[in-house]
Amino acid sequence: MTKVLIVEDEAGLVTLLKYNLEKHGFETVEAMDGKIVMQTVLTEKPDLILMDWMLPNVSGVDLCREIRQHPDVKLTPIIMVTARAEEADKVRGLSYGADDYMTKPFSVPELIARIQALLRRVVVKPKNRVLTAGVLSLDFDKKLVLKSGQPMHMGPTEFRLLAILMEQPGHVFSREELLKLVWGDSVFVEPRTVDVHIRRLRRNLDDDKSELIRTVRSSGYAVKV
Repeated sequence: MTKVLIVEDEAGLVTLLKYNLEKHGFETVEAMDGKIVMQTVLTEKPDLILMDWMLPNVSGVDLCREIRQHPDVKLTPIIMVTARAEEADKVRGLSYGADDYMTKPFSVPELIARIQALLRRVVVKPKNRVLTAGVLSLDFDKKLVLKSGQPMHMGPTEFRLLAILMEQPGHVFSREELLKLVWGDSVFVEPRTVDVHIRRLRRNLDDDKSELIRTVRSSGYAVKV
């Protein structure tokens, strides 16, 4: 059974989420204080996390960043659920490690659909389970990315995005192609999301100067051969 961790400090909303998630066949666990979230994540190993932004003691965005830096749980999908609706907040949430972002109040059916869409995002693994491109190597089995032999921190969406690019080094993928290949047929993802995750991927790879991920003006993105 797929396990969802609900990180939320509003008791009424926790009850609503638990009821609807369990109705759709999910197992649920909860954490209502930022201090216990990492311990809960490491103990429960959820398949997906619903993360509120505003939490007691530790903010949701800081917890996203902490989860992305922990080798045991860094690939866990995260949906940020928050009352902060400004575009700058959405970009910040995605930049800190969230895979998707929903604003309160939200539609429960849409939330369930987003959860299901995020859980379906699986990279098709090639027969060669280690990809290489220049100084980069990506190991599907170990969920590990190396740059010049050094391990890089990588969230699940960035891992999928890099895998797609590395399967065809030098090939220029348009934003529309990357949306379809990485996010599937989800109707909730905007083209701008690709740019946000490319920036996060570059930051994770410490790619400010070497341009391992090339931007091709008016065309898209490619991995440097």
